[in-house]
Formats: sequence, C-alpha cells, structure tokens
Amino acid sequence: MPALTLHGEFVDLIPLAPEHAALTFSWRQSDRAANLNRGATTVAQQAAWIAARPSSEYNFLICLKDGAPVGMVAITGIDEQHRHAEPGRFLIGEQEAVRGIPAAVEAMKLVYQLVFEQLKLERVFGTISSDNLLMIKWQKFLGMKEEGRLRRHYFLNGHFQDAVCFGMLEAEYQAAALPRMNALIKAGRPRASSQS
Repeated sequence: MPALTLHGEFVDLIPLAPEHAALTFSWRQSDRAANLNRGATTVAQQAAWIAARPSSEYNFLICLKDGAPVGMVAITGIDEQHRHAEPGRFLIGEQEAVRGIPAAVEAMKLVYQLVFEQLKLERVFGTISSDNLLMIKWQKFLGMKEEGRLRRHYFLNGHFQDAVCFGMLEAEYQAAALPRMNALIKAGRPRASSQS
C-alpha cells in the first residue's frame, strides 16, 4: 500500500518510519502500554520492526496539527476478498499533550474513514486483553460490539488473560459510531466568543 497521510481537524496520521523508533519505543515501555504485547526490547529492535512492516499494513504516527507526535495506530490484516481489517497498535503516548483535545477519537475516525469509506471494507475487528478495562470500555463507547472471548489467550503481566473479541460493521459505523465520534470532535472545538 502506498504511504498515506490522513488529515483531520485536530490530528494528522502520518506514516510511521524507523526514525520514530525511540519515541514509540518509550511509549511502548510506559505503564499505559502494560496490556499490549511487549514487542521490541531495544530502540534498535523497534526501528527494525518498523522497517520490516509489510506494505499490506498502514502504520501511523498520530500528530497534533503543530506536528507534535502524540501516539500511534495501525490497520493490519486487510482482506479485500472478505472485506475486513484489524485496527490496532493504538496508543496515546503523550497524555498531557492531548488533554482537552479529541485526538484519540479523531485518530480512530480517520482510521475508520480509511477502512469503510476509501477501502470499502465491510467490517473491522480485533481483540483486547481482558485486563485492559479502559480500552474495552472506550471501544464499546465508540461502537464496537463484543463478539466473544478467547479464554486465557494472552500471557501478560505475569498471568493469563482472555482476549475479548470485538467487531463493527460498516452499517454500525455509519449509524452509530460516526455520529458519536463527530459529536465528540465537535465538543472539542473552541467555543466562539459570545461577545460581539
């Protein structure tokens, strides 16, 4: 797939590159990433992992409009025959920088627009470790439906966890997720001054 930049109102998604390895590695080592697969153990390994991403994936750095990187997200497992894909690798690494800005919501909206409106896929899906309660709650809030569990599927943080399976259809995106995301983004806009 060609390198692609997605532009939003508050954030842009730019192609993830090996020069982002130190930053993304630091995010992956943070407490916020405790329920993600550990991945690389050094910056060099992270750079090699980024360089080795297949052209069939979209891997993005989430940047504020001033260019400041604040997180990452990806679309993997794109299947054009069965018309589905897996959004994932989602992590906001700079919590303070996005306070009061709907960066996470808009990043996911840009991902879903690419999947449903440009690639014309029918469904997105993924799994979340059962200890990752905030991500489970957030994904449900954004419109994902819980579709099942893979029992004791991940060994993270010293114990087995279920993989909670989620999915969303294109019709559900249009009917529920997109309006909700648009409302959250609208709520993040600065209010116009009431003075004349």
